Amino acid sequence: MVWRTVGRLILIPIALLIAGAIGGLVLVTLGLERITQATQGRWQDGDTIGGLFDLVTQGQLLASSLTLVPVLAIVIIGEVARIRSMLYYVLGGGLCLVAIPLLARLGETGSAGTLPTVVWQVLATAGFAGGWVYWLIAGRNA
Repeated sequence: MVWRTVGRLILIPIALLIAGAIGGLVLVTLGLERITQATQGRWQDGDTIGGLFDLVTQGQLLASSLTLVPVLAIVIIGEVARIRSMLYYVLGGGLCLVAIPLLARLGETGSAGTLPTVVWQVLATAGFAGGWVYWLIAGRNA
């Protein structure tokens, strides 16, 4: 009993780190593909350079602690309730990453619905991948 708890305390952070890395890789890969499609032949525009700076700023937001709050909520609820469903972790991961733009604009008056659907698709796909990896490593034995 004690060893199982100690094992879970070691496994859960490792699974979170690996799932976060995989989700980040999917996010960067799909994001770079979309950026390349959007900026093809437009490198002479001043707006493109400004857009790249905005992209870096948004990347810093993704790396901030704001992204940890929904993820930790999903993991803690899943572990305490001993949820083993793959669907819970996959959908939870997708919802966590989709919630990032909403949480980032919480204090602003503009709506988050102004983001293009491509951004929502990329975020959801990366979240699904991260949730699936977490389930594969730690969630299925909750």
